[in-house]
Amino acid sequence: MLIEFTKMHGLGNDFVVIDAIRQEITLSPEQIRFIADRHFGVGCDQLLLVEYGQHSDADFRYRIFNADGSEVAQCGNGARCFARFIRDKKLSYKDNILVDTHAGQLLLTFDDDDGLITVNMGVPRHKPALIPLQTEQEEKFYTVKVGDVEKAFGAVSLGNPHAVLQVTDVKLAAVEEVGEALESHVFFPERANIGFMQVIDKNNIKLRVYERGAGETLACGSGACAAVVIGIEQHLLANNVLVELPGGQLKIYWEGRDHPVFMTGPAVSIFGGSIEI
Repeated sequence: MLIEFTKMHGLGNDFVVIDAIRQEITLSPEQIRFIADRHFGVGCDQLLLVEYGQHSDADFRYRIFNADGSEVAQCGNGARCFARFIRDKKLSYKDNILVDTHAGQLLLTFDDDDGLITVNMGVPRHKPALIPLQTEQEEKFYTVKVGDVEKAFGAVSLGNPHAVLQVTDVKLAAVEEVGEALESHVFFPERANIGFMQVIDKNNIKLRVYERGAGETLACGSGACAAVVIGIEQHLLANNVLVELPGGQLKIYWEGRDHPVFMTGPAVSIFGGSIEI
């Protein structure tokens, strides 16, 4: 089977995006792993599928698969690339696109003045059962042991589970070691994305993220949202925050509990091609 694809990135978080509307697509986890492989396939952090919407009010359905073949519910950088793909491929000319995801519906908005895309990431979920966490009581800080060391973190779901640790310097953070240990810790029954946040001031943070099923990436949109939400909950941040990730910057805005999170940033097409699987 020959599949046409577009390679894209959002701040270096890279994707293979496939139109499953104009071509019939059925992919197994093994085929996804092959496409995502950086030596034998195309190479990507995640593979994105563009499908017909499931609900009558939705323009499209947005599906996300990690490089290990597992399907996940949310990816913020991917959502911006999804929107750019739809515009570039002339699948829609609307400035506001509503898409179905496993985490609910997302609203994607184009800003033609600066070329950026804003994603309404939905209302964060704080209750442990909804993240999910293996605990009953909601806290601003949770602790787990990594080896012999207790690690404190905040946790939230943006359609996918996130844990965020505050660090003094992201350059020195043990992202690989601690991220790998926490990502699959029993405290997170569905695994988790692990963020390492350095607070510069109330409107600026630096962030590195170890993503479940992908390892550390250059940027994580939902991770940036989670870090800001947790930082606001812990009275460290204001409502408007510029997040500096290894791949670039995202603007995050959150009014607080029961309000959606808005993420603004770029999305870039790199090249198109076809692959036989």
